[in-house]
Amino acid sequence: MSTTPTPSRKAFDPAATGALQGVRVVDLSRLVAGNMLTKVLADHGAEVIKVEPPEGDTLRHWRIKGISTTWKTLSRNKHSICLELRNPAAVEVVRKLVRDASMLVESFRPGILEVMGLAPADLLAINPRLVIVRVSGWGQDGPYSHKPGFGTLVEGYSGFAAVNGFADREPVLPPMYMADGYAGLYGAATAMIALRHAEATGQGQVIDVSLFEPIHVMMEPQHANWKLNRTLKPRTGSRSTNAVPRNAYRTKDGGWVCLSASTQGMTEKLLRSIGREELITDPKFRTNADRVKNGIELDGIVADHIAGLTLAETLAKFDAAGVTIGPIMDAGMLETDRYVMEREAVIEVPDEEMPEGWLPMHGAVPKLSATPGILARPAPKLGEHNAAILAPVLGEAEFTRLRAAGVIREG
Repeated sequence: MSTTPTPSRKAFDPAATGALQGVRVVDLSRLVAGNMLTKVLADHGAEVIKVEPPEGDTLRHWRIKGISTTWKTLSRNKHSICLELRNPAAVEVVRKLVRDASMLVESFRPGILEVMGLAPADLLAINPRLVIVRVSGWGQDGPYSHKPGFGTLVEGYSGFAAVNGFADREPVLPPMYMADGYAGLYGAATAMIALRHAEATGQGQVIDVSLFEPIHVMMEPQHANWKLNRTLKPRTGSRSTNAVPRNAYRTKDGGWVCLSASTQGMTEKLLRSIGREELITDPKFRTNADRVKNGIELDGIVADHIAGLTLAETLAKFDAAGVTIGPIMDAGMLETDRYVMEREAVIEVPDEEMPEGWLPMHGAVPKLSATPGILARPAPKLGEHNAAILAPVLGEAEFTRLRAAGVIREG
């Protein structure tokens, strides 16, 4: 008798260590990109110290039914200290943290770090091996460096929104943190390159991560294509302008599947499976170029066939034929999906605020055979690690004095 798969439940292990054990990261960033960047590092053992203002990171205030789910999922494995950074004494605390740090991450508008008295040149004078990652909307220089740079703006500016959606409707912005996510992942990878250089040479450096450039890179080869034909790629919904058929198709019972027949062999399998083998030699569909030219017609043939089958029938039929097809899943379906559960793409961790005491979140990715990601601690409460982090750096007397003066704030 089969049972419905459920997420693996994982306990936090404060003693867990990863490949980045010994790497201390001072994290001054806010919002998604910086937190995504440092989450990758924390998931692999880096000691990430979130330096938060008295009101906390902005992500703490993004709540669903009163629970900060974005904060909890992006800030696991991190530590939190709370400083009144408008006070020069708090800036001096950051300077002291930097002395023994491997990395500093910030996401202020360009120039703010300098105004605070934490210019990269000053930080590198304190710690010449320091890797400084600066995350901003448009970069540290250029004509837009002074402008606010939320992900939405660069998702529009990058060329992404212009090609996303349907031809007869407005351009569509992504429904998730796409630009921030790309910037966070690019930033984490580049930070590790710089850290490798610092370990080999003793030389730190500054990394300029804009939200714009990572998503813009993902749009390649749009500029080469434009130069060749001076034609903009049209919005085609889920259809591809490179290979046909490729689309999302609705089944008889209201389900949706996605299908891609992007090679000649796969197209032939598909046409045989729907009983239309004669189309393989039809001049309109013989080659990929022919199919792209007559894509709407061929897409309609495939769509009509799938519309006569249920979701289960569609998947079973095409899977048996070796055709590349899959269901279009939503969070409710993924919650009980065997593949997702067995790969631990979703896990549950203890959380006193959540119903039944468990919080679903993504497992650490990618999977490393010798040094897998860790679950050392839940996302911290504001200022939770003030004493543990700052008392050894400042000394007990100075820590007590600064806390009494309101420089070090309690959450």
